[in-house]
Amino acid sequence: MDPADGDFEAFVAARGPRLLRVAWLLTGDAHLAEDLLQSTLAKVWPKWSRISGGHPEAYVRKTLVHQHASWWRRRWRGELPHGDVPDVVGPVDAYASVDLEQSLAAAVRSLPVRQRAVVVLRYFEDLSVEDTAATLGCSPGTVKSQSSRALRTLRAALPASVGGGDLRV
Repeated sequence: MDPADGDFEAFVAARGPRLLRVAWLLTGDAHLAEDLLQSTLAKVWPKWSRISGGHPEAYVRKTLVHQHASWWRRRWRGELPHGDVPDVVGPVDAYASVDLEQSLAAAVRSLPVRQRAVVVLRYFEDLSVEDTAATLGCSPGTVKSQSSRALRTLRAALPASVGGGDLRV
């Protein structure tokens, strides 16, 4: 066992829950988020001795976003048949039993991959425009335009009662 393995384990123990939340926000599914984080950690582990000296969390986060984009490009997004038909009709107001977190998470998941990554990194991870641009490998102007488009889409998708009117660039 390499001495750097202990550093990697400590990093995963300390930052794993936050990285898992980022993965969940990107995928919208707890199991896919676990798989995404696991494959990301498996990808960075062999390089840990080089990564750990700098900013390992930024590197892992960037790898996580790129891995998600790679999965998203390969995934088929058509309809899947569902075996169970609900016996009871849902409430008339689709948002009556949904709290803000679930509504916002669904709206974020409906964004295109690039916009979703920008929203997660800028507003959930609280990265600056420059840090987000560096993570995504694009210009700060691209981050700003993607943020603007994403927030416009989120405002339209969320009813004012849930907070859609309070989203500002």
